[in-house]
Amino acid sequence: MGAELLVPAQAEPDDVVLSWEGEDVLAVRLPQLSESLDHILAAMERRHGMPLAELDRKAKQEAVRLLEARGAFAVRHGVETVAGALGVSRFTVYNYLNRETALSREKAAKSD
Repeated sequence: MGAELLVPAQAEPDDVVLSWEGEDVLAVRLPQLSESLDHILAAMERRHGMPLAELDRKAKQEAVRLLEARGAFAVRHGVETVAGALGVSRFTVYNYLNRETALSREKAAKSD
């Protein structure tokens, strides 16, 4: 996810300092959420072996479902970032999200 390892002396207030037997041994600087989204999108492109914009509609819908599960849309400008990576409009991303919500409701209703 793009974390950076540091010596404890370089740690800033938002970094995570790891201790072993009472001694600080390592600091971890976690990326900002927006940076994490970029890492997730890059990993998805590597997994598919092509830019996300070149995926077919069904694969893009699946990508949106996975990104939603990972919290991508909780990030400021997440929808815009994902839309740009997928080569679609924000409206299309919202449609994909609404589609997944409707499918989940249908599945829940059938199981009752």
